[in-house]
Amino acid sequence: MAETGTLENYVGGTWVRSRSVESLEVPDPSNGSVLVRVPRSDAEDVDLAVRAARKAFETWRRQPVVERARRVLALRNLLEAHVDDFARSVMRENGKTLDEARASVERGIEATEFAASAPTTVQGSFLGDVTPGVDTTLIREPVGVVAGITPFNFPVMIPLWMAPLALVCGNTFILKPSERVPLSATMLARLFAEADFPSGTFNLVHGDVAAVNALLTHPGVNAVSFVGSAPTAKHVYTTAAAHGKRVQALAGAKNFIIVLPDADLDHSVPVIISSAYGMAGERCLAGSVVVAVEPGADRLIERLGDAVSHLATGPGTDPGTEMGPVIRAENRDRVLKWIREGEAMGAQVVARGTVPTGGEGYYVPPVLFDRVRPEMSIAQEEIFGPVLCVIRVGSLDEAIEIANRSRFGNASAIFTRDGKAARDFAHRIEAGMVGINIGVPAPAAYFPFAGWKGSFYGDLHATGRDAIEFYTHRKVVISRWF
Repeated sequence: MAETGTLENYVGGTWVRSRSVESLEVPDPSNGSVLVRVPRSDAEDVDLAVRAARKAFETWRRQPVVERARRVLALRNLLEAHVDDFARSVMRENGKTLDEARASVERGIEATEFAASAPTTVQGSFLGDVTPGVDTTLIREPVGVVAGITPFNFPVMIPLWMAPLALVCGNTFILKPSERVPLSATMLARLFAEADFPSGTFNLVHGDVAAVNALLTHPGVNAVSFVGSAPTAKHVYTTAAAHGKRVQALAGAKNFIIVLPDADLDHSVPVIISSAYGMAGERCLAGSVVVAVEPGADRLIERLGDAVSHLATGPGTDPGTEMGPVIRAENRDRVLKWIREGEAMGAQVVARGTVPTGGEGYYVPPVLFDRVRPEMSIAQEEIFGPVLCVIRVGSLDEAIEIANRSRFGNASAIFTRDGKAARDFAHRIEAGMVGINIGVPAPAAYFPFAGWKGSFYGDLHATGRDAIEFYTHRKVVISRWF
């Protein structure tokens, strides 16, 4: 950290000050106090990182995949040893509860474990005698310099979706974390160094729009992996692709949860509450619309409302807290505006939780809306806050039809005891991740994070074998010997 209290970039194995004189304050969402300042790195800072990554790439790509995997395994062990430190960092700069923060870090460790299996997953294939005396071999080679642009809501997990896999495939990596959560990224850079990744293989550039646009257009960047809002994802995809880069851009969501009359509410209601209000609703797999199939909506809403009314909201440092703040004051104000708009449209607030009084944190009371109509904006747009809307319908067919109207297709879930209905839903719903009595259908790291429609731009998803494909080129060698 610089003497001014401003974070530094990590480039070519060295901590360096940004060339930019501009910086941003990073407040603690739970109380508004300033944690640190983050530089608004510019194109010159990005160019320095790209040149360091390109230089390191020529040597790193020739390292045997087994050696690269051992470095990733060493990183995994360091992450496990420091899991509590990372959880506290995420809680502090993001506002999650400690349990939520730790769970997200552990999912990042899971992705790192998957990356360490590269000697198996990065294997090519061979077919002898495709014609007499002619053999064909498919091999995988790294794409080059990869930029990872990550969001505020998972400061450790999402960088670990990207960097270990990109590196183990033989690429070099530049992380541009959200300027709202730079502290965990700084801790990650230190661990990559401790795991003995060579200088320039992992680089960290802090900043906001200028740094992002410089990465998207720099000729030395070969691939871009992004997670964030829908408008930004579209900009990242179109800009980077226009500059000849391979791109995967994970975007926004509006996730529908269908509840049939036969659902076991003792088990379903707590899971739905966790899906909608966990992490203050600031995750792309949050359930944001419940489609209640009649009869039974009244009973469901009564149970949901009682749970919402009793949610304990407060700082993550309080062990009794069930829901923390949102990330910034502007996010709080935007969500509150959505709540007012829902009321103005005629949606009925059936439950509203409480928030701490007398503090400066960015808290939003959890809200449950009933009598929401499918055409209302609160049922269509991503609110990204602790707001759950209930739409009442008469049949499963109607529920699926409403959910499929959404321009998003990240995730959807059903709660029922009817196996036939669940199977029908799973096959007909237009979403890439499907939960059956699961409120947050987040796949394990060895499966793809498979958003559809407006929730994803690109061809190859993050995590799993899709990520191996994204971070490698396929080369086919056809040989004959005389």
